[in-house]
Amino acid sequence: MLPDADPVFVDAASAAGGRVEPLSSATRGLVWTSSDGGDRLDSVLSEHPAISWVQLPWAGVDAFADLLHRHRGDGRVWTSAKGAFAQPVAEHALALALAVLRELPRRARATAWEADERGRTLYGAEVVIVGAGGIAVELLQLLAPFRVRATVVRRADAPVPGAARTVTTDRLAEALGAAEVVFVVAALTPATRGLIGAGELAALPPGAVLVNVARGGLVDTDALVAALGSGRLGGAGLDVTDPEPLPAEHPLWTAPNCLVTPHVADTEAMTVPLFARRIGANVAAFVDGTTFDGRIDLDAGY
Repeated sequence: MLPDADPVFVDAASAAGGRVEPLSSATRGLVWTSSDGGDRLDSVLSEHPAISWVQLPWAGVDAFADLLHRHRGDGRVWTSAKGAFAQPVAEHALALALAVLRELPRRARATAWEADERGRTLYGAEVVIVGAGGIAVELLQLLAPFRVRATVVRRADAPVPGAARTVTTDRLAEALGAAEVVFVVAALTPATRGLIGAGELAALPPGAVLVNVARGGLVDTDALVAALGSGRLGGAGLDVTDPEPLPAEHPLWTAPNCLVTPHVADTEAMTVPLFARRIGANVAAFVDGTTFDGRIDLDAGY
């Protein structure tokens, strides 16, 4: 377990039947606990070819993309935390959507009583969810009491429980045409970078709201700033940005009805026990030869 063997993670691995020991020629599985996907992990894998399974720490693996590409032919099983942190991230996405619909970014900055009739409800809204992973599944459950009509946009058109319909990515602009709220929860890959650009934002009805809790690079930042500034986009809730961290003078900080949180949808207090659970499940799968959770599709990149 490298670079840091948190006792919570060690206990989870041990309880699942694994033995956590110093790196050696006997090492067969590796739990990587750092978001750094650089030279050290590459060296460990190159120097220890007997390692047949690697657990990465986050749901998104874009930071490890080059490493995964270099090692894709070595026969190793790679797993991520995808789906493990879905509940807190979906919860944050819902919070951002409600805040922006109720104009809370503007109202929180007010220094005097400013009564007006602005603000909308989520009940019965047309919702588009871009992505169909664990966050989307949890978000659909949270949205159910609001009786929204949800469309999921994904690579395949297989149905998703709780969604009224599922369409493929090539029909994204069509799906956006009726959307009142758009949630971006897809993985960032070369194919999805800039997925929401000027054309997609223009396809939205006037006043629509965009929420991104996935990766900043999925949305064209300049196009987003322009859409907010023009007033055509009704607001944005962003837990992720491009660039990240977002510079202090960036126009998104002062854009109309825009709420930015600093990539805190899943804080350490939330992720440590959830990642420990993922470690335990995958150590058990490794020991018993059963199915891994969060196995990475090296061809798809997530």
